[in-house]
Amino acid sequence: MLTPLKEFATQIRIHEMIQFKARGFGHIGGSLSITDCLAALYGEIMRIDPKNPQWEDRDRFVMSKGHAGPALYATLALKGYFPIEELKTLNQNGTRLPSHCDKNLTIGVDMTTGSLGQGASTACGMALGLKHAGKDARVYLVLGDGECQEGQVWEMALFAAHHKLGNFITFLDNNKRQLDGFVVDINNIEDPAEKFRSFHWYTVRIPGDDPDLIVKTVREVQANQGDKPGMIVLDTVKGAGVQDVIDIKLNHHTSISAEDADRYIEALEAYMKG
Repeated sequence: MLTPLKEFATQIRIHEMIQFKARGFGHIGGSLSITDCLAALYGEIMRIDPKNPQWEDRDRFVMSKGHAGPALYATLALKGYFPIEELKTLNQNGTRLPSHCDKNLTIGVDMTTGSLGQGASTACGMALGLKHAGKDARVYLVLGDGECQEGQVWEMALFAAHHKLGNFITFLDNNKRQLDGFVVDINNIEDPAEKFRSFHWYTVRIPGDDPDLIVKTVREVQANQGDKPGMIVLDTVKGAGVQDVIDIKLNHHTSISAEDADRYIEALEAYMKG
């Protein structure tokens, strides 16, 4: 039997597929790889109120790899930020759910993202602002591994450590693939955990496919990071949860037929039922 968080992660994946079925294509691989992290954050870790999305004392979340918006939209809809039926409007004319995250359109999205690296800086600024305001709210950020080829990410890493942002935790979706191939072949970032540790971050590295482990690790980081920013490197699989998507060599952005989407949904529903 699945734990509540693993069931939540499966529900998120099902509702990602509903979006991609309606649109016929999308950023499928990287949405699936970060799903377990979102289940942990929105299922247990974050202090939020879907009935009051702008609550000043809420924790903040920034999806810097903004193309994984469909994963965040599914999560927000399941938490009650907006009607689930709205997911079928993904990236269509008049939608509130664009291809990349937009805080001016989507209820529950804390920061507009899409240009890689920029979400890292804005999340860092949020954490600094909350610290100056004396708030005990935290900021959580998701970066992609390919995104870490952006110099702006490393400027943020320096800044966060210098300003002692102990209210800030970043997750690196280390799924080893990016738009047009494998990270190691395009611009190798080598060992990201060691890199962030050298920037004076409190850093751990864990498998990224277990939301219960992610919750446990976040609690451990919060208990030990002190005034250091926290980095949790998640070793993930691009397309996680749907083997056919994993098997697509270039699965960053791909087409999906209604028949395939239905088949994936059926398999995920069967997995959830055990």
